[in-house]
Amino acid sequence: MIKIGTSGFSFDSWIGPVYPTYLKKNQLLLYYERILGFNVLEINSTYYALPSRKSMESLVKRTSPDFRFSIKANSEMTHKIKDKKNNKKSFENFKFSIQPFVDSGKLLCILAQFPYSFYPAKDNFDYLKQFKEQVLGIPIVIEFRNRYWHKSEVLDFLKDKDLGYCIVDEPNLKGLMPFNPAITSDIAYFRFHGRNKDWFEAEKSSRYDYLYSQEELKKFVDPIKDLDSKASQTLVFFNNCHIGKAVRNALMLKEIIQNDSKR
Repeated sequence: MIKIGTSGFSFDSWIGPVYPTYLKKNQLLLYYERILGFNVLEINSTYYALPSRKSMESLVKRTSPDFRFSIKANSEMTHKIKDKKNNKKSFENFKFSIQPFVDSGKLLCILAQFPYSFYPAKDNFDYLKQFKEQVLGIPIVIEFRNRYWHKSEVLDFLKDKDLGYCIVDEPNLKGLMPFNPAITSDIAYFRFHGRNKDWFEAEKSSRYDYLYSQEELKKFVDPIKDLDSKASQTLVFFNNCHIGKAVRNALMLKEIIQNDSKR
């Protein structure tokens, strides 16, 4: 049940390195699935702005019945939280926008990525509980950026609340989360950001400028397969999207896992 894909699919920098220059915008997703061979996609654009329901319906219709999605929560639900107790409208707007994915059965989960400034304080634990209540019925995976969340009691909390844990690989820098292959729900969720050591100084456009080597990727095979034996779904997404490097690494990892399974 290991599904491998990328965090987004429509980037200008992918035209040429990934997509043929003659493709139209509405043909990119078809190429992503049919030609590149991916059967899962993490939608990141919903973090920045909520697309129209019509555009979401279009994504559903342009993929085959077996294709699946993970959708990133909007920033007003994770980063721009003005009033944690009274932000129902943000959740309502988000749920309205993604309803086509729910109706089609193609939505695997919501990824809620919280900022570095989100610390393990009591009100933030309460907010994680509230988050689940607001989107009841849809699996949620939580991604932490701050290393203070790297504690066994946090994993216990997530298990108790049936919230998924996002396993990240990112630069080994002070304050960032380490790679910790753990599972707290029936979804094992891996997210590869790259290892750009200029993470804190780099502009957003180049923060994810990193290409994993074959040797680096091989070290992830055992943790992925181990958690896959415990999960109902194992999702692996590459977010090192700069100039299509996420696609190259996703295809590399798929081949490595396939070859490993033949042994």
